[in-house]
Amino acid sequence: MLFTSNKTTLGLSQILTADQLAFFNQNGFIHIKQFVDRQTVNLFLSEIQWIEQQWLAENREKVNGTPIKYGYDEQGQRIVQRFAFASQFSPILEAFLNDDRLQGLTQLLAPYEGRISPQEKDGLVVNHYVRTPESNFSRMGWHTDSPRDLFLGQRILPMLNVGLHLDDCPQSNGGLRVLPGTHRQHALMTLFRKKQFIDHRPDRREVGFDIEAGDLTIHNGNLWHRVEQSPNLGASSRRRVMYIPIITGNKKPKNASSKTPFYHRFAKRIQD
Repeated sequence: MLFTSNKTTLGLSQILTADQLAFFNQNGFIHIKQFVDRQTVNLFLSEIQWIEQQWLAENREKVNGTPIKYGYDEQGQRIVQRFAFASQFSPILEAFLNDDRLQGLTQLLAPYEGRISPQEKDGLVVNHYVRTPESNFSRMGWHTDSPRDLFLGQRILPMLNVGLHLDDCPQSNGGLRVLPGTHRQHALMTLFRKKQFIDHRPDRREVGFDIEAGDLTIHNGNLWHRVEQSPNLGASSRRRVMYIPIITGNKKPKNASSKTPFYHRFAKRIQD
C-alpha cells in the first residue's frame, strides 16, 4: 500500500491495514481507488436508471417516509436527483451491500458495533448532481451528519458515510470536500463550527478528491464536509454517487408506514 503525496488516497485489501486505520482515526476519511470496475459501475447505473423510470411512471413521492427529490437534466427531462432505499428496488444493489469488503469497513466504528442496514435511516441513497438552469441540486453546503440524530430525539452516535462514485470527477469539477480531523472536535463544534447546509464557502483547510468512476470515499459522520458545485453546466457537470450508511445504536427499521422525519422538511427549505 502506498500513500499519495497528500496522503488522501489509500489502497484497500480484504482487511484494513493498521496504516489505514491510523490514517482514518487521525483524519476522519479515506479515499479508495477502483473499489469496483467500470463494468460494475455501468451495471449499477443501469439499475438506478430502471428504478428512476419506475418512480417517474408512478409519480412516487416517498419511500418509507423519505421524500424523493426530483429535478431536471440538461435536456429538460425530469429526473430523480435523490433516491432513498434504492437497494429495496434492485436485487443487484441489495447484493452489493453484502460485499465482504463493505462489511469489513464496520471496524472503523470500533469500539462500537457497526452495521450496514438498508432498512434504516434513508437506506441506500443515490444522489445525482447535475448543474442546469432548472436544477437546484448541484451542490450541498458544509454539514455534519450529526444533527439528524438530534432531530430524532436521540444522542449523537458515530456513523460512516461511504460513497461509491459512478462518474469521473476531478477536483476541478467540484464534488466532495472535507475538513480533516474535525470528527475529533468538541460536540458543540460538530454542530456549530459552520452554518449547517447554508455555508458554501471554501475553507483553506479543506481537502478535495480526484475521483474516478468506481472509487470509494469513506468519512466519519461527524467530519465537516460539503459538495462543491461544478463550474460546468449540463452533462459535463454530472456526478452520481451511491451512499452506504454504516451505523450503530438500536435498530430502527423503516417501512411504508413510517412518517417523514422533520430534518427532511428542514433540508428541503434550505436547499430549494
